[in-house]
Amino acid sequence: MATAARRPDMAPQEWEARQQLAACYRIFDHLGWSELIYNHITLRVPGEEDAFLINPFGLGYHEVTASNLVKIDIDGHVLDGSPYPVNRAGFTQHSVFHRHLPDAHCIIHTHTTAGMAVSACAEGLRPISFYAAAFIGHIAYHDFEGVTIRAEEGDRLIAHLGNRRVMMLRNHGTLVMASTLPEAFLKQWLLQRACEVQVAAGSAGTPVHIPPEVIAVHQRDLAGVQLPVGPGVPDFQSLVRVIDRIDKSWRD
Repeated sequence: MATAARRPDMAPQEWEARQQLAACYRIFDHLGWSELIYNHITLRVPGEEDAFLINPFGLGYHEVTASNLVKIDIDGHVLDGSPYPVNRAGFTQHSVFHRHLPDAHCIIHTHTTAGMAVSACAEGLRPISFYAAAFIGHIAYHDFEGVTIRAEEGDRLIAHLGNRRVMMLRNHGTLVMASTLPEAFLKQWLLQRACEVQVAAGSAGTPVHIPPEVIAVHQRDLAGVQLPVGPGVPDFQSLVRVIDRIDKSWRD
């Protein structure tokens, strides 16, 4: 992803991470995945232990830029002098995963209609589509405990997640994480499509479940249809080009 001239007070690795995350927020807004000023996408700052970037609380996703993202540490202290507050629920939920999971460099939490609808169903995500088949056996579930502002819920979130990196927050929404932002974005896109298809199929008729042996083959072969530049990279870059044509202010 091409970058604009960085701020002189900032390491180039941080500026690149800020631009990538700002682009992601604008892409989410473009795709209709934003929720007023709520929900979060966080990204670790490269080369800085326990520091990550989060959206400024009070701004919509369409207002996020590389400069106004807030850098905080794992305990919620603002590290970059930002005048913006941070959503307490976002910090509580995301910080526990950033703290305990070294591979969780990017974390995405959404309240899309389809994602919330599937999270509210007893069956969770069902094996009824091309997209859902990629996730079967790889999704964790966590029961709703109210708005996530109590630190002790973090222990249960970690326990329920286990070695998986996609979670249905029951009656609440979805959570995905990955070692890179493009990979997390692709997981979110695939999960969103799976949820949308499930909601649509439920109104169309009786969904047909994909047999477990077919799911196993599908999951084995998925890597064979990806470009070699890394999971989600070409997908994410294609949408960066889209938002650039609309408005380049996210780069500032």
